[in-house]
Amino acid sequence: MSAAPHIVVLSGGVGGARFTRGLLHHLHAAYPDGVGGTAARMTVIANTGDDAWVAGVRVCPDLDSITYTLAGISDDERGWGRRDESERVSAELAAYGVGWPWFTLGDLDLGTCIARAAWLREGVGLGEITRRITDRWGVDIQLLPATEHEAETLVRLDDDTEIHFEEWWVRYRAKRPALAFRQENIDEATPAPGVLDAIANADTIIIAPSNPVVSIGTITGFSGPGGSVPGIPGIRDAVLASSAAVVGVAPIIGGAAVRGMAEACLAPLGVETSAAAVARAHGSRLSGGLLDAWLVDDADAASAGDTGVPTRARPLWFTSVDETAAIAADALELAESVRR
Repeated sequence: MSAAPHIVVLSGGVGGARFTRGLLHHLHAAYPDGVGGTAARMTVIANTGDDAWVAGVRVCPDLDSITYTLAGISDDERGWGRRDESERVSAELAAYGVGWPWFTLGDLDLGTCIARAAWLREGVGLGEITRRITDRWGVDIQLLPATEHEAETLVRLDDDTEIHFEEWWVRYRAKRPALAFRQENIDEATPAPGVLDAIANADTIIIAPSNPVVSIGTITGFSGPGGSVPGIPGIRDAVLASSAAVVGVAPIIGGAAVRGMAEACLAPLGVETSAAAVARAHGSRLSGGLLDAWLVDDADAASAGDTGVPTRARPLWFTSVDETAAIAADALELAESVRR
């Protein structure tokens, strides 16, 4: 790609946010605009299945993780929220018995959620709200929610009850066995404004190293022999129809999730915790799947021939922003080689 490209990233929260930060770092160096930015365009389409109403405010964990990371205000040590936080408001809410006592938000983080809830009650769409929030922080990408509908992910447990994904993930640390995942009201959901246009006009689409089931799957759908999540209607078809090369970055290294507890999400769908198995579940676009190519860690190089798509191996640990930028550069080069 000699001209400045348009890159679309499908992303979940922390892992996707850190990958996006590295990609933006690379684009600034590879396609400078002469005034400190980049001539390249980047659109990030973020999972909204984790979203929830908590104590009267709308929490959008993945949208906020991406925003805070690109704004340079994220708490990288804790792995979520903003650094230099206090939690006085959450403590006061807990004293009143309001909200989820196991779901603690910092006071500044709550400020974002209160602003979002206020705008939602005024009838402003989530896409426009996200633009206002990213503009406040000078984030120079287009960040879009996958949908503006409330299509929250629910987890069906082995006692046949359902709980919100965040309760299963944060309160129970995914230790209670899950039987299935369901996106509430998914049949009524539509892609957020700008999502389909971004996919149609992309030069490259990158599937970030995010949870393949409850982050990427809630955007595009994800299936295994034991079950599936459907994704937002219309987004998968748009990716399949796009002329862009689609490259995935494996979220599994050496049989273990890079972050989080992806194995607890893959198991109910009958997908083993391996980079090759996740690639096979995504599928090749030649046979109706999503991928044109797959980037794995060197630890998984031996399985490259077992993915069903062209696969390249290189170190995938995000040891620094510069190293993450190099990973992103290799993902783009892999997309270019597939295109050629």
